[in-house]
Amino acid sequence: MWHRGRPEGRARSWRTLLPAPSSRAESVGAARRAVRVTVAAVAGFYPAVDLLDRPVFALYALFIPVAFGVMSPLPGSGRRRSGTVLRAVPAAAALITLGTYLAAATWSATLGMLVVGFTLVLAASIGPRVTGVVPALQLCYILACFPPYAPGTLPDRLAGLAVGATLTILCEWLLLPEPEQPSYRGRVADALECAAHAAHGLLQGGADGRETAERLRAAGRELRFSRTASGVRPTGAGARERALAQAGYATRRFLDLLAALAPLLRAPADLPSAMLLSGLAAACADEAAALRGTRPAPGPERVEEMITQYAAVRGVPPGSA
Repeated sequence: MWHRGRPEGRARSWRTLLPAPSSRAESVGAARRAVRVTVAAVAGFYPAVDLLDRPVFALYALFIPVAFGVMSPLPGSGRRRSGTVLRAVPAAAALITLGTYLAAATWSATLGMLVVGFTLVLAASIGPRVTGVVPALQLCYILACFPPYAPGTLPDRLAGLAVGATLTILCEWLLLPEPEQPSYRGRVADALECAAHAAHGLLQGGADGRETAERLRAAGRELRFSRTASGVRPTGAGARERALAQAGYATRRFLDLLAALAPLLRAPADLPSAMLLSGLAAACADEAAALRGTRPAPGPERVEEMITQYAAVRGVPPGSA
């Protein structure tokens, strides 16, 4: 449907306002997740209702797989997701216990909701793993503090948590698990190896400068957070995550500069430029190996020394930008 009176070039269809359809990979991932959650919930709920006749136990055995499998965007592969659920069980047990006793009065449950919500939101800044389980932990408190006030059912609630979490862990690990995703550390190492190979190719004169530049820019784009799965983005507040984010930005900057240089370089390069490029290629290879854990991390002294020597040969004053 097109709007009247609007030029054809500016006309907009109502279909452009709809969300983009899911990709095939997203649909397959959603189907696998639905199977895991369904199996875990059914395996815990029906035996508790039909064989044990314990409705509270059955409710929590059903609720936990739904909370961790559907409501929480757990990142990573199947083994990593199961480990995330396992580490979240003690916090979930504490929140269920807290909510069970604070349900005695509306004001205490409300105050607990404020404190728990603020604490969980603050803890979400630690990293993507904690961020993923925050909705499930929040729901554990909400379900426990919801009326009626029944502290005598706490053993059944904790038993349902244990059974539901165990089934969730087993299904995440064994039943149609999510595939392993490349880490951001590995992505940076791949980009540095691409830079090393490109520098060697430019020095030897056998590489096309434009193709090399496009390959370097493509490798740099893969380091953007928008191209990285949410579970492996270094978005946490810890020193490790900040260091990885800075390494990714520095690598992207280096790749862009090398891509700008590639079409301009003609072999054979002059001796100072060739020595500098060769040294930078070796430094990139060493850094990539250090990121993969195959050798100790080199310090910045080698690169700083090469730049200082190159600047001295070119007549650049010391300390110049």
